[in-house]
This record gives sequence, C-alpha cells and structure tokens, in this order.
Amino acid sequence: MTFTVLVVDDVKENIDVLSHILSDHYRVKAATSGEMALTVARKTLPDIILLDIMMPGMDGYDTCRRLKQIPETRNIPVIFVTAKNQVMDEVKGFETGAVDYIGKPVNPVITLARVKTHIALSNQKKCLEIQVQEQTREIRETRLEIIRKLGRAAEYKDNDTGLHVERMSRYTYLIATAYGLDDHESQLVLQASPMHDIGKIGVPDMVLKKPGRLTVQEWNLMDKHPLIGGRIIGESRAELLQAARIIAEQHHERWDGTGYPYRLKADEIHVYARLTSVADVFDALTSRRPYKAAWDIDAAVDLIQDQKGKQFDPAVVDAFSAVLPDILNIKHQFAETSAETGNQDGQ
Repeated sequence: MTFTVLVVDDVKENIDVLSHILSDHYRVKAATSGEMALTVARKTLPDIILLDIMMPGMDGYDTCRRLKQIPETRNIPVIFVTAKNQVMDEVKGFETGAVDYIGKPVNPVITLARVKTHIALSNQKKCLEIQVQEQTREIRETRLEIIRKLGRAAEYKDNDTGLHVERMSRYTYLIATAYGLDDHESQLVLQASPMHDIGKIGVPDMVLKKPGRLTVQEWNLMDKHPLIGGRIIGESRAELLQAARIIAEQHHERWDGTGYPYRLKADEIHVYARLTSVADVFDALTSRRPYKAAWDIDAAVDLIQDQKGKQFDPAVVDAFSAVLPDILNIKHQFAETSAETGNQDGQ
C-alpha cells in the first residue's frame, strides 16, 4: 500500500527538496498556500501533512487549526516543517494540533523516520478505533437481540409465533417518527417496545390462555402485568432499559386517566408509552385471538379515532393516521402464518 504525503510550503524549492526525499517511498501531493492545502487535503485525504509555518495569508498555525476543525481532515497527522525552532514556537504548534516538528534545513533520514513513525501511529490508532467500533456494535446488537428475544418469550406465553412484538415495535417506530421524535428517540422506542408485555411472564397461563372472557378476579391478575414487567426490567443506568421499563409499566395508561396501573393522565403518561399504546391496540384488534376474530382494518382505525382524547393522545392518533399505509405494509410483511392464540392484551 502506498501512502500519500501532502507537502505545504509557499517556496517551490522547499517542496522540491521534500518531494525528492519522499517520492521513492510515498505518493507526494503539494500545495503552495494554506488555502490550497485545505482544498487538497479534503479532496485527497492524505495520510500525513508536512506543513510550513511562515506563509503569506493563512500561516501554518491557522492552516493546522482549520484542518482540525474539518471532520474529514481532523485526524490526519500534521508535522510542522519550519525554521522556527524556539520552544514557544513548538508549544504553539502542538497547541494547534500538530504531532511533531522537523527543523529546516531538513535532514532526509530524520524526515523519513518521522513520517514513517507518525503514519504507523495514525494507522494503529485507526485500527484500534475500528476494533472498538466493531466490538461496541456487537455488544449493542447482542443487547438488542436479547431484549427482542425476551419480548418474544413473553409473547409466546399466549401467541404461537410471537410476531405481535415484531409488528407493533415497527408500528411504534413509524408513529414516533410522524409524531416528531428525532431518529435517536424513534430508534429507542423501536428497540424498547418489544419489552412492553414482558410482565406476562408473571401472569398464570390459565388466565393468558383462557378462550373466553376473563372474570373480575382474572382481570385483576392480568392488570398486574405492567407492574411485573417493571420489576423484571428493574432499575438501570442504560437508556434502553429505562425506556423499556417506562413502556412496560405505562402502556395501559389512558389519556383520560382511567387506565392502569397508576391512573396517569394526559402528559403524565410518558410519550414512549403513549406511542406504544396505539401501536399495541391496533395490532391486537386486527389479529385473530381465541376469544375473537380479527377486526376489519377500517373498524380498528375507526375505534382508534373514536378513542382520540379518551384512551389515546390525540397527537399520537394523528401521527398513526399519517403513517397508516406504511403500518399496513408492515402488517402484511409480518403476517401470521398460523393462528394466534390467547392474547388478552390491548382489549
């Protein structure tokens, strides 16, 4: 692999000297001013920059500062090549972001050694950063996969395929985006909402799988699943688990204050839970259960519209309506291939 060195000096003879030293080992680019150096650096992304200090207009210090402010060039190592060799000159150079100094007149052996060393250090740093990014990505993906599998585990308690959490989490993401959450928060809701019914793990199967209507006592057991979910997730410093706990505990609260378990009202209900609630109910209504047939799409949409300002946040309902075509595409993509059984949630 051939590395590229950008030499910046307003004196052509100085560029020629450095090019002669470097050209047998590196691809050499040249610029005769600070302004030109910025343009060439952004276009070619050299592996290292040898930069003169005393230049008319934008001097080397200002050029280095500008290079460190540009995202594409900020990590390119800069070596000052200059006759300014006072201690304060070197201190100022390092403060602007340079990694080394080479004094003029240049020594070929020293120049080659410094360039080789700093290119190697820069590449080592890049490799380490890539490794850290890859390990971080793997950890994040593993964490998300565990959360999704736990969500599906709860759904398997009363659903043959567990696709409810796949659909409703994607519905929630679409609604969150239309509602106005930024991409980070929308992704957070997408990742956390599969845990909404994790508390069903603590509800007896005789309640979850009952084919008929629940008795008052059975509903009392069912109503505990948000609190059970909150206890399962527990306290955490992780943003994702904090969001998952909020959704698990509050997704059955109602805009008018008649929900459970806390009887929260309006904006007292966290927006993550208000978004999840609409997505959860829509999917429950339009899916077949042992105690009911799947509702017609229009009928389910009409019910959600009717509950605007009652069960649901009006702004969330508006967002739901805005992305309904995309929601229906997801519903088709993740359609059940076998009968869904026993889900009492969302009713």
